[in-house]
Amino acid sequence: MDKLVVTGGTPLNGEVVISGAKNAAVAILPATLLIDGVCTIENLPNISDVKVSCKILEAIGAKITWNSENCITIDTRNVCCTEAPLDLTRKFRASYYLIGALLGRCRSVTVGMPGGCKLGARPIDQHIKGFEALGATVTVGQGNITAKAECLNATSIYMDVVSVGATINVMLAAVLANGTTIIDNAAKEPHVVDVANFLNTMGADIRGAGTDVIKVNGVERLVGNATYCVVPDQIEAGTFMLAAVASKGDIIIKNCITKHLECITAKVLEIGANAEDLGGDRIHVWCDKRPSKANIKTLPYPGFPTDLQPQMGVVLSMADGTSIINESIWESRFQYTDELNKMGAKITAQGKTAFFEGVDHLSGAPVYSSDLRAGAALIIAGICADGVTEIYNLEHIDRGYEHIEEKFRRLGANIVRVTED
Repeated sequence: MDKLVVTGGTPLNGEVVISGAKNAAVAILPATLLIDGVCTIENLPNISDVKVSCKILEAIGAKITWNSENCITIDTRNVCCTEAPLDLTRKFRASYYLIGALLGRCRSVTVGMPGGCKLGARPIDQHIKGFEALGATVTVGQGNITAKAECLNATSIYMDVVSVGATINVMLAAVLANGTTIIDNAAKEPHVVDVANFLNTMGADIRGAGTDVIKVNGVERLVGNATYCVVPDQIEAGTFMLAAVASKGDIIIKNCITKHLECITAKVLEIGANAEDLGGDRIHVWCDKRPSKANIKTLPYPGFPTDLQPQMGVVLSMADGTSIINESIWESRFQYTDELNKMGAKITAQGKTAFFEGVDHLSGAPVYSSDLRAGAALIIAGICADGVTEIYNLEHIDRGYEHIEEKFRRLGANIVRVTED
């Protein structure tokens, strides 16, 4: 069993390069199943979710060549299997994108119920609604999801709630459908746009991604024979921004899209820290004093992202005054607060609201990561805390952050990965 051992008390300083977006990559990889050809994907994050996705694709007939740890060439011309390995699809949430992709290509698919971080109820009713509107029959039972259709015909679909997963999944299923599909009340997150851009590069005709209404004009085939570069990871960039603030550090973050970070930048400035857009793909974040209190509500993009809520929670746990976070996306996202309280924080979580009474400092303790973003938050807390923090359940962190301890070490953090019996 691996753990991270963090000796705190050192402000972070230096430069960090952001990897490709995890949330985009795990949707783009299944999207390659729609291509009758070969494509190359660059800037893939080297994380466990990507590796599992590639294993699934290879199991159903794709041929993958690793050109480097962040670049693959994938040939999906011989994909014919419509049943994804159930043991693998159950390992992470984004496996549900296989449904839209294989339904679009083969008109038939069976996958295991998706797994991933346990953040509370995560229904896929909007996905099913979209598939059925396109003409598919969907059954759920015995831990599996099966979708079949003789043909897929375009339609208008209104999403009852803004859902990134459902927006992307319906988009995948509609790419090769007959006619023009309209997705209303669509999610606008950067990775939704990135998946649409990838598909368009391969020959699709998708318009409006990044707005409330997406139009998918069905095409006969996607031919591939192109190279695509995954968008930089908005959440990783935000994680390092908040780490700079929490540690009273000074960081230049490179390979980011500053437009995607505006909601985080606004909160960084509100709590008294500093953020400067350096132009191009860089942002400079620094803090030389105790942050002030703030109220946060997580919202779909362009609002404050739920995936940065735990990292902001670390900042507010040491802020001057009492702060409030309202979590409007996931019902169980405050599990990390119990671990921060072990480190001396004073946080009271009630349902989807948490109250943070800021303390002067945190103290090192053994803590356990409950999910991917909680793990990142605990690393930041350990860097800021007095003494030594041991962080367990690293499999959550490895799902979404590439070489995270190495990146923090380059910024001056005292952090090592240790294997225990």
